[in-house]
Amino acid sequence: MTSLLVLDVVGLTPRLLAHMPRLRSVAADGFQARLGTVLPAVTCSVQSTFLTGVPPAGHGIVANGWYFRDLGEVLLWRQHNALVGGEKVWQAARRERPGFTVANVCWWYAMGADVDWTVTPRPIYHADGRKEPDCYTHPPELHDELTATLGAFPLFTYWGPGAGIASSAWICRATQHVMAVHDPDLTLAYIPHLDYDLQRYGPSDPRAAAAARELDTVLAPLLDAALARGRTVVVVSEYGITDVSRPVDVNRTLRAEGFLQVYTQAGMEYLDPWTSRAFAVADHQVAHVYVADPADVPAVAKLCASVAGVAEVLGDDGKAAHGLDHPRSGELVLLSERDAWFTYYYWLDEARAPDFARLVEIHRKPGYDPAELLFDPANPGAARRRAGMALLRKKLGMRYLMDVVGLDQGARAVRGSHGLLPADPADAPVLLCSDASAARERFEATEIKDLLLRLCLSS
Repeated sequence: MTSLLVLDVVGLTPRLLAHMPRLRSVAADGFQARLGTVLPAVTCSVQSTFLTGVPPAGHGIVANGWYFRDLGEVLLWRQHNALVGGEKVWQAARRERPGFTVANVCWWYAMGADVDWTVTPRPIYHADGRKEPDCYTHPPELHDELTATLGAFPLFTYWGPGAGIASSAWICRATQHVMAVHDPDLTLAYIPHLDYDLQRYGPSDPRAAAAARELDTVLAPLLDAALARGRTVVVVSEYGITDVSRPVDVNRTLRAEGFLQVYTQAGMEYLDPWTSRAFAVADHQVAHVYVADPADVPAVAKLCASVAGVAEVLGDDGKAAHGLDHPRSGELVLLSERDAWFTYYYWLDEARAPDFARLVEIHRKPGYDPAELLFDPANPGAARRRAGMALLRKKLGMRYLMDVVGLDQGARAVRGSHGLLPADPADAPVLLCSDASAARERFEATEIKDLLLRLCLSS
């Protein structure tokens, strides 16, 4: 049986791979192939398809988050593996090889997965509201084993204005440690670094190539260690990032026409999903629109189609054609134009925005917010000073707010997004494999599970 290392180098494309000679060398004795993705081309959906072999209609992960109708809440970035339907690759492998062992290092929906070793970011949420960097591990003793060697997981370089190479370096070192000490048959590692500067500045900016070169250096020791131990290496990517210049505020349009409702507390407006006739859960270049009354669907579809920056409105037939016909999906799914992306913003006056809108607060915002990667462009110097004061208060054990995120100006500063199916193979996902036996010119995301099984179970 072959031991396998699977690296999800998010955002990797042939165009970026040209700046990554060490990673590119994985295919020297193996192969490189084009890799199809799914709609929406976002982390949670694509990873779930890789591991189950079915589209979102089969596994139910229709986005990075959705409206949980039974709870009446919009929730993003949930972590429980039970949300993912379908048979996972390791479950299929264990039917053939009982005792097959698996390590998951930072792939999504890690918690509760029936794998042998788990590492995933998990802050400490103190009772007084402070948030400290840390990770969750299974078994529990793996936590001290890793942090004693590597230090605490660098959460504030994993997401937010400070996101950078340190988090990917920690993940690579943790993956190398788990392989060396525990020797899993299958090791999954998620490497996020290319997501950051490509969303901040766009893939056409020189900083995109610089990020690729930086990551290539960090990946080298992990690749060397894996190949030295005779492991087969597979590299996949979920999507390519495209240049954008236009945020699309579809929720503001729905509110202006009376479909979206808010409630007010302490002068701040909050989305009211319980009384809204329609609202959108924005996720990069795709948005799920939830419509309470089926009779309103045609009017909402017509309204959304009229919004500048909306390229397509998918109803039942469109969702089925794209493998998105699942009960968790909105009654409508919006696709943006190539140079546009969807905000979650629903307020009409920035003074009425909730306080969490200006924070890195991925679990409270009812939609994805890439402006969290930037210090407020309206006054980045002041935002950095506020961050410094917040860190000082944190060190003194005091309450603090890291209010550094811009609103409309922050959204207008975002230069990269994803979620649509790729238009150019050079900017599409790519697959690398160190074993030439499975070589093909193209794989679909739904075929990755079977590819990994063949490689793992080969003698």
